[in-house]
Amino acid sequence: MQNVYFISGLGADKRAFNFLDLSFCHPIFIDWMEPLPKENLQQYALRMYQQIPDKKPVIVGLSFGGMLTTEMAIANPDVKGIIISSNKVHTEFPTLLKFGKIFPAYKWIPENFTKKINSTLSWFLGVKGIEQRKIRSLLIQDSDPKFTKWAIEAIMNWKNKTVPKNIVHIHGTRDKLLPYRYVKPDYTIVGGEHLMVMDKAEEISALLKKLILD
Repeated sequence: MQNVYFISGLGADKRAFNFLDLSFCHPIFIDWMEPLPKENLQQYALRMYQQIPDKKPVIVGLSFGGMLTTEMAIANPDVKGIIISSNKVHTEFPTLLKFGKIFPAYKWIPENFTKKINSTLSWFLGVKGIEQRKIRSLLIQDSDPKFTKWAIEAIMNWKNKTVPKNIVHIHGTRDKLLPYRYVKPDYTIVGGEHLMVMDKAEEISALLKKLILD
């Protein structure tokens, strides 16, 4: 059975993929590592990639995990990358996040405030179902404030301009965090929001199966 490596989004873990049907593969969930001092997104991605022993791995990245997957795909053309609710280059960020690059207020946010911010911004994630909302709340509750603050800065300073040919981008038309109009996906999920891996799990599961096994 095909090994498939999954990288979750910022403030999340493997529970973000709980609603997907991954019976067609052997899912391996990559754990977060503690960032090194002054480590940027690209450096972190390449260090995380060392956890993957396969020479031609299939990697599925969600949101922030998709940005890391993009860097892995750039570093190794034999990677088969699939990114969901993410972006490939810095120009696909919405204006709001670009504004944060110019005026980096995140640098002055106390670490103990990051969970409150995550909770406040949960509307952007777009989860509707009762069980899905429970998981979302647990992910926010269990998030590491120190890691979250580092990741926000890493995202804000990400300057990638390369779209690797060995990556496939899946995006939802109702994503409020990374709006659809700013990105150029290969596959569109109509009505999909940022955490559509939960609310559109059946459709995304079928698409992943097709992309991975074909």
